[in-house]
Amino acid sequence: MIHSHEILVRAHVSARLGEAQQCRQGRQLARALRTGRKAEQLAQQARLALARTL
Repeated sequence: MIHSHEILVRAHVSARLGEAQQCRQGRQLARALRTGRKAEQLAQQARLALARTL
């Protein structure tokens, strides 16, 4: 009985670790997308500023 309980506990812990990893990857992707959008916005602002000076 203890052995089967231990197996269930390990499976649960493993599943929780997998969920945590997916969540972390999702946050990293969201951060990368935000950073990319911010970089694109800054590049656009720089192009506009350059166009105004010409």
